[in-house]
Amino acid sequence: MADNTTTTITKPAPILEGSLTAFLKSIDKLGAGAVPSTFTGIDTSKFRPEVADQVKLQTDAAARAAELGALTGPDAYKAYMSPYQQEVIDTTLAEFDRQQAIADTAQRDRAIQAGAFGGAREGVLAAEAGRGAAMNRANLQANLLAQGFQQAQAAAAADLQAEQGLGAYQSQLGQAQQAVEQAKKDADQIAAKEAQFQPFTQLGLIGQQLAQIQPGAFPTQTVGIGAVGAPSSPMSQFLGGAAGIGGIAGKLGLFG
Repeated sequence: MADNTTTTITKPAPILEGSLTAFLKSIDKLGAGAVPSTFTGIDTSKFRPEVADQVKLQTDAAARAAELGALTGPDAYKAYMSPYQQEVIDTTLAEFDRQQAIADTAQRDRAIQAGAFGGAREGVLAAEAGRGAAMNRANLQANLLAQGFQQAQAAAAADLQAEQGLGAYQSQLGQAQQAVEQAKKDADQIAAKEAQFQPFTQLGLIGQQLAQIQPGAFPTQTVGIGAVGAPSSPMSQFLGGAAGIGGIAGKLGLFG
């Protein structure tokens, strides 16, 4: 008995066959060797994230900050003492001594005029005057030294504040420069990643376009393939032929 089964194959429109074939071949190339241990299609080292190094302004600011300890120690003022301070002190004390010598001479002259020079009372007054002069001289010297110390301390504090401000300014500028360098590295990393993924991205976009084509947008080609029946025997061919002849003869009235 003959098999009447028919297989229908629906093919894409001829206009799409070339695109689909090229698309699938490209995917096969990208997927070749896709086993993780052998897949070398994407080199991730090309877009490894990097951190920008500190710029010179930042390293200089850090080095200067490490040296600021010298401006905060107990001897920090010494570097800011005026080199002329001792000269000022010596000159001031010399003038004090000159004025004291004048005062001592005047006191001695008064004692002589009073006829008390060389007496016990005059000796006591002279000793007391000398003690007071020595104290005044020491106070004057101490005040001069304290004034120089305070000036040196103020200069050291001002220098420290200036250094700190300069360091902060340098750090800000350095951070800005470092941010620019970091942005460049980030841009390079993104560009390298895009370059590595470009074939996959391009095929993905093509695949999306092909997938969005609606069925029926282009005519399809349907091919029907029927099953081939068994060949007829000579007897069946004869009977078939006889039946055909008999039918024709009957229509012509040849058999009454």
